[in-house]
Amino acid sequence: MSEFKVGDIITGKVAGIQGYGAFVALDDKTQGLVHISEIHHGFVKDVHEFLEVGQEVKVKILEINSETNKISLSIRATEEAPAKTKQEPKRAPQQMSSGPDEGFNTLRDKLQEWVDKADK
Repeated sequence: MSEFKVGDIITGKVAGIQGYGAFVALDDKTQGLVHISEIHHGFVKDVHEFLEVGQEVKVKILEINSETNKISLSIRATEEAPAKTKQEPKRAPQQMSSGPDEGFNTLRDKLQEWVDKADK
């Protein structure tokens, strides 16, 4: 594992896919994990939508834990982030109100009808 170092960008092959990410073979004896959050810029619901076993991918080594022999990888760190578009802030729809009780008028109207039905 000493041949790899944090920050390296290398090509690997997807060796396995789980719900939480993908295992990528860096060479014949070394694998690392690309967590689902590191697969693509933006939200990833299903890893299978972006990767398949056997696919070659470019990955960046984020972390090497020599105690556990685990390597954390990122695909999205090798890609340029999409340009952010300026979004208008979401506003609550404007409601015209004629008084504080307006929203309850239908309920108030129906209440007497329900009381009358219940008394029968």
